[in-house]
Amino acid sequence: MTTDFRLEDAAAHLADALRARGFQQAQVSASSSQRCELNLAHNEPSLLRSNASQRLSATAIVDGRRASAEGNRVDAQGVAALVDEIWSAAASAPVDEANAVSGGQRASIVRGPREADPAALAEALRELLVWRAANTPAMMIEEALAAHVHSRSHTLTFGGGDGRSDSVIACELGWCEASLFGLAREGGRTSSFNGAGGTADTLAGLPQRFGIARMMRELEQQVNTQPLGERFVGEVVLAPGAVDELLSWLMAQLGDGPLIDGSSIYRERVGQRIASPLLTLQSRFDAPGCVPVTADAFVAPATTLLDAGVLTQLTPSLYGSRKTGLPHRPVAAQGWELRAGSTPLAEIIASVARGALVDRLSMGEPAPNGDFAGVIKNSFALRDGRVGAALAETMITGNVAQMLQDVRAVSRERIDGGSQALPWLCIGGLSFS
Repeated sequence: MTTDFRLEDAAAHLADALRARGFQQAQVSASSSQRCELNLAHNEPSLLRSNASQRLSATAIVDGRRASAEGNRVDAQGVAALVDEIWSAAASAPVDEANAVSGGQRASIVRGPREADPAALAEALRELLVWRAANTPAMMIEEALAAHVHSRSHTLTFGGGDGRSDSVIACELGWCEASLFGLAREGGRTSSFNGAGGTADTLAGLPQRFGIARMMRELEQQVNTQPLGERFVGEVVLAPGAVDELLSWLMAQLGDGPLIDGSSIYRERVGQRIASPLLTLQSRFDAPGCVPVTADAFVAPATTLLDAGVLTQLTPSLYGSRKTGLPHRPVAAQGWELRAGSTPLAEIIASVARGALVDRLSMGEPAPNGDFAGVIKNSFALRDGRVGAALAETMITGNVAQMLQDVRAVSRERIDGGSQALPWLCIGGLSFS
C-alpha cells in the first residue's frame, strides 16, 4: 500500500481530473482498508493473515449520461486511466435526466476500535474451540474466522444539489467480526449445514454471541431428521435468520427497482398499516460495521421504517426519487432492528398447536405480490406446544406480505448480530407439505 496515500488528496485529484475532462457532476471516493484475520478449518487453527487495500471509485455525469468505474491505482497514471474509462463508458450510456449526485452533505464519522488485537482474536477462537469440545463435540466447524477491520474513506461530490454546495463525507470506522460455518456428524449421518456470525466492538465470549451456541447445539439435534408426513395449515416460529428473509423482501419492495417499474405493492401505502402492530422496525446505522452513509453519498438519519406496523416512508435513492417523483429518504445499506416483544420464546413455542420452528427459510425470489413456495431448513416440528423431531426438507407456501400482517407474537429474546438485531416471530396460516 502506498505509504503517502492521503484519502483527501486522492479524492480531490480525481474530482479535479473529472471536472477538467468535462463532466458536470461527479461523486468520487478514496478508501483504504486494513484487515487482520484468524481462521479455523475442521476444528483446528489454520491461518493468520493481514492485508491492506486502497481504492478509488467514481460516478460521473455528462449531458445526462452517467458512468462509473473503480480501481486500486492512486498515482497520476491510475487516475488518468480511470477518467478515460468513465468517459468512454459515458459516451455510450443512455441520456437520463434523473441522473444526479448529492450536494450539501457534510459529515466526519469516527467510531469503533481502530487497532487490531491479534491476541484477543486468537483468544476468541480458542474460547470457541474449547466450548465446542465441551458442549457440542459432534459439531464440526468447517470454517470459522475472527477478524478486525479498520476502514477509512473520503467521499466528495461536485455539481450536485442544483450546484449550490458540494458534499464532503469522511469516515474512519473499526470493528470486529466473526463467522462460523459447519455441520454435525454422528456415525455415518450428518446434519445439513448452518452458520452464524456478526459484528461487534469486541469478540470476548464469542460462543455466546450472534446465536452461535444455539446454532451449534441445534445442529447436533438435526443429525437425525424425520419427514413431515402430512399436509396441513399451521404456524411457524421463525428464528432471526428466517426473519431476515422477510425483512429483506420488504426492504426490496420499498426501494428503487419495484418503485420505478411499478411492481411495489407498497408504493401507495405510506401512512397505512402494512404489518402486525407488534412490529416496529428501526435503524441502527451506528452499530459496529455499519456506515451511516448511502451509496449515493447522503448521510442517513436515524429512522423508524415500521411504527407499530405502520409504514412511515419509502426508501428511493436520489435517482429513484427523481425518476418516480417520490420523496427522497436516505437509508444506509445496513443497520436495522426489530423491537423485541414481551413474550418469552418458550411461551410462544408452548402456544403452537401445530407447525415448525424454522431457522432458515429458502424461498427463492417471491412473486411481486409476495407469493412464495419455499423449503424450511434446520427446522423442528412443533406439536401441542412441544418441540419435536428435526424435519427433513419440508415445504411451506404462503405470501410474505400476508405473513408480515399475521405475526401474532414477537419474542422477548433477540439475536444481536451488530448490523441487525432480530427476535423470533410466530406467524400463522402457512401451508405445510
